[in-house]
Amino acid sequence: MIHKKKISSAEEDLKTGDVDAYERIFKEYYRPLVVFAMKYINNVETAKEIVQDFFVKLYEKRHTVIIDTSLKSYLYKSVYNACLNYISQNEMRNRHFKNMALRTEDSVIDDHVTTVELQNRIYECIESMPEQCKRIFKMNRFDGLKNEQIAQKLNLSKRTVETQISKALRILRKKLNDYVSVI
Repeated sequence: MIHKKKISSAEEDLKTGDVDAYERIFKEYYRPLVVFAMKYINNVETAKEIVQDFFVKLYEKRHTVIIDTSLKSYLYKSVYNACLNYISQNEMRNRHFKNMALRTEDSVIDDHVTTVELQNRIYECIESMPEQCKRIFKMNRFDGLKNEQIAQKLNLSKRTVETQISKALRILRKKLNDYVSVI
């Protein structure tokens, strides 16, 4: 003889789509399920959200839901699983944010180190230039003087100043070639 599980009337009404039965189940179990969820979540609003989401899903799947235990056990077990899913997702999200923060910190530190190294390298390159080239380049780039102003101050032709600046830029490009990919 095969024993067929007896389906509760509430479960039967739920499967047939009886909205009144669904509302009765909701009113009877909502608060106790929120209190139950609070044991795992420790946040009233989140617990309410989890229970509300569960009831929405229950209603959406009412025609296909299979309840192997009592309705009460099914509801509590489902909310328990929803809480565990929330905790798992929340932990995963927190780990992701921590990893992102660490990567960002590492990236900022790496960028800062690279910038300092590049600045030092540029300074070394400028200091290694021939004296006149170095002087004209510094007057142009650091003092902000125009080519005509430099030519007047040093009693040189404007063309000589332009040539020396071009020469300085070529030296920098050549010696800083390794940093071009970083920049």
